[in-house]
Amino acid sequence: MHSRRLFIKQHALAGLGLATASFAFCGPQNNADDIQFISPIDGDILHKHDGITNGSFLTIKAKIAAPAGSSITINNIPAKKSNGIFTADITLEQYKNSIEVTDKKTGTRKSITVYRCKNLAGKYRLSIDDATWFLKDIHVNTNTYTSIFENPFLKFLKQVHDTYATKVHINIFYETDGFNLSQLTDKFKSEWIANAGWLQLSFHAKAEFPDNPYKYANYAQVKKECTAVIEQIRRFAGDELVSHITTLHWGEVPVEVSRALRDCGYTGQLCDFNVDDNLPPCSYYLNVAQRRHMQKRFVWRDNKEDITFIKSSIIIDTKKLPEIIPYLNQYEKEMRKPPYVDLLVHEQYFYEGYHNYQPDYHAKVLTAVKWAKDNGYSPAFLGECIYE
Repeated sequence: MHSRRLFIKQHALAGLGLATASFAFCGPQNNADDIQFISPIDGDILHKHDGITNGSFLTIKAKIAAPAGSSITINNIPAKKSNGIFTADITLEQYKNSIEVTDKKTGTRKSITVYRCKNLAGKYRLSIDDATWFLKDIHVNTNTYTSIFENPFLKFLKQVHDTYATKVHINIFYETDGFNLSQLTDKFKSEWIANAGWLQLSFHAKAEFPDNPYKYANYAQVKKECTAVIEQIRRFAGDELVSHITTLHWGEVPVEVSRALRDCGYTGQLCDFNVDDNLPPCSYYLNVAQRRHMQKRFVWRDNKEDITFIKSSIIIDTKKLPEIIPYLNQYEKEMRKPPYVDLLVHEQYFYEGYHNYQPDYHAKVLTAVKWAKDNGYSPAFLGECIYE
């Protein structure tokens, strides 16, 4: 079994060497196996980098594989054939769009559903995993703190926000070392709400240990543990802090677990989607082909399960400070620039008393955030970007 520390070590050693083998997987099968969608595919989320924007419309090039003698139209537009691939320029006018392919010779039809997100590309956020110690500190200092930002960790995050207008998403545990969320005071609720414009909270897991707690979990367990965290967030921080996005601890689960998260409101689920390397999958229930697609696209919707998956762009604490900018720059060199950049870091490395304390934690976070700003990304929560 992998430990979190081993995972961090392995992830750091993986460096920039991501495998990016190309592939295509099909949309829903409607007895039309001789037609394949190459690009886009079912569930793809399209953005301004995928085509030409004209007002509120996005024109993209659809690519289809079909038998040589086919007479293909894509959304009623005659397709051009080149090297066995049929293409046509089609326009996406809505958030949710159907792309239908017809072979005029045989009458065969096949369709997929894709999405056009106007506000996705060029946005970023800072997200925190494994977070709970900052909440325990607020609890311990209930009678002395007059503000949540007297907590050193939240104080630092607010400094990041004040400097770069960064929006921060924190994935929290229910309990740690003799503390659980039900003990946390609600006397700062109005202050939490006042900062909801840049700060959000969500369920991460019941606790940090055991490692990989949901790999074999069932729907009922996760629904119960997730609901408990959401109820407490609403109690001490308000509905305004509740997000529709989460990153599940370790993120390797059967589909029933993702369904439980979805039914708790987390229709957006983020993780690493590792593939073709020695790292833990951290890919929810997605198969190898889908994980490779996530490595290229960074965001994709499973239409069958009504869940949108988002790939994190970097785990900041797995990189040495001089590695952060080259790592993020590498995406564009590999022709897979993230439309939305999630800058993820774990809470525990912030603290001097932690055995794996990173004294350059502040510098690492600020370097990553500054990179996003310098490369044209502006702050936005994911929920503001992947939904209509």
